[in-house]
Amino acid sequence: LRYADTIHHGIVLDDFPFDPVGSDDLLFFGRLHPDKGAIEAIDVAEATGRRLDLAGIVQDQGYADRVLARVDGTRISFHGAVGGRQRTDMLGGAAALLHLIGFDEPFGLSVVEAMACGTPVIAINRGSMPELIDDGVTGFLVDSVEDAIAAVARIGEIDRAACRTAVADRFTVDRMADRYVALYRRILGA
Repeated sequence: LRYADTIHHGIVLDDFPFDPVGSDDLLFFGRLHPDKGAIEAIDVAEATGRRLDLAGIVQDQGYADRVLARVDGTRISFHGAVGGRQRTDMLGGAAALLHLIGFDEPFGLSVVEAMACGTPVIAINRGSMPELIDDGVTGFLVDSVEDAIAAVARIGEIDRAACRTAVADRFTVDRMADRYVALYRRILGA
C-alpha cells in the first residue's frame, strides 16, 4: 500500500470541559503496562513531592502488582478505570499529565484529552508525541525521568488556554473529518 496521509484522531471538544486552574497534583492516565510508564510517573511524583493520581485498566498483572505496591492512598492513589465526569475532572484537574511511555506510541488519546481540558502533558519524546505536543507550549517533550522531574518545575510556564486552543485547532472530530474528505478527494482526483 502507498502511504497517503497521517490523520490524527479527533475528539468532541465540548465533551472535555476546560479547567483554567488545575491543581498541584500530577496524573497518570493509561493502561497499567510497562509500555505506559506508571512506575516512572510514581518516580517523578515522589522526586517532586507532588501527589499522583493513577487511573487506568490493569493490562499486565505482574507490572500492576509492582505499581500497586507503591500506592499509599495519600500521596499516590490508584482509581482504576474511570469514565464520565470523574474522567474529565481528573484530566482537567491535574497540574500535568505524565505520559512517560516506553514505546513508540502511535497516537495517545489521553494526551489530547488532557490538553483539551487545559492540562499540559509531560511526555517521553517517542512515537507520535512530537506530533501532539508543542514543546514548551502545550507541555514538555523529555528523554528521561530526570528530564520529566525538571519539567514538573516548569509547568507554570504553560498557558492552559494554549493547550485547549491547540486541540481545538488540530484534534477535533470536525478537523479529522475535513482531513479525511480532503484525502478522499485527492485520491479520487488522482
